[in-house]
This record gives sequence, structure tokens and C-alpha cells, in this order.
Amino acid sequence: MEDVDIDELVSSLTPREENSALKSYQNTVSVPCPACEEPFDDLVVCKQNPTSLDLSQTLDLCVGVEDDRALIFTHKP
Repeated sequence: MEDVDIDELVSSLTPREENSALKSYQNTVSVPCPACEEPFDDLVVCKQNPTSLDLSQTLDLCVGVEDDRALIFTHKP
């Protein structure tokens, strides 16, 4: 995965949820994942270290790091 410009990336996404631990965005315009180049469903930006995720469904994940924050790109199988 090349360096990700998070500001440019999230400008194309729809904000969904934010709390002290994370911020999530929905990919409603089929932006390609920087890791696998397939459109992803959601982007989760971890704001705290460590951060726990409670996943309610099985997802394929691509992961990157930007400014010491984990970026998790979800893909529904």
C-alpha cells in the first residue's frame, strides 16, 4: 500500500460514526481500496491506541497506517 492521503480519501466518503476511539466512513461512490484496488465498503480510522472493534458480521479487511493511525478498509464477502 502506498502512502494514503487521508484528507483526499475521506473527502469522497460519507461520514457515519465518530467517538473518542474511532471514526467511520461509508464508501458510497466505489472508491478503490489503496491496498487491493477493489472498491471497499467502509473505512474505519482508529483514533486511540489500542482500540477495540466489535464486528457484527464477517468482513475481509485491508489495513494501512497514516500518521500513526490504523486505517481499516472493510470488504463484505
